[in-house]
Amino acid sequence: MGANEVDGSGGSSAMRTAETLLRILPMALCVAALVVMLKNSQSNEYGSLSYSDLGAFRYLVHASGICAGYSLLSAIAAALPRPSNLSMAWAFFLLDQLLAYMILAAGAICTEVVYLAYKGDVSITWSETCSSFGGFCRKATASVAITFIVTLCYAGLSLISSYRLFSKFEAPVACTNKGIEITAI
Repeated sequence: MGANEVDGSGGSSAMRTAETLLRILPMALCVAALVVMLKNSQSNEYGSLSYSDLGAFRYLVHASGICAGYSLLSAIAAALPRPSNLSMAWAFFLLDQLLAYMILAAGAICTEVVYLAYKGDVSITWSETCSSFGGFCRKATASVAITFIVTLCYAGLSLISSYRLFSKFEAPVACTNKGIEITAI
């Protein structure tokens, strides 16, 4: 079968390969963000600071782990040649959306914490800590930056899965009590 020939799933094998690679990329990035954050701790004369001291960073670690696991499983499922079905299309669509928002939330909340670590906030008595724990802040910033790249990957996957769902399957039809079919939205 050539690269542009259609396989049994209704798409080209090149498209299936591209989608599989796009599903593997966030897995690798999530593992990178997870490892950077897990190894993020620093001690000095002022004390010690670790990712586990801040709930936002713990959430980022958990979200990255979940996204990496899903990316692996979805890459395997996307790589397998199979006929398209409505339930698989909906599953990919919903899970891609869910994980895109979950990793976006992790990145957003960690961005706020990193900002406060760099700048502080006098009104809530949060002093800046990056002058004392610079290594910690640099690693946290790197992990958050990787997380936003993952968010872009999941946005792309969400577009692909929504296109596959809504271009291949018709809108659901509901039947009223008068026997007239109305498109349910």
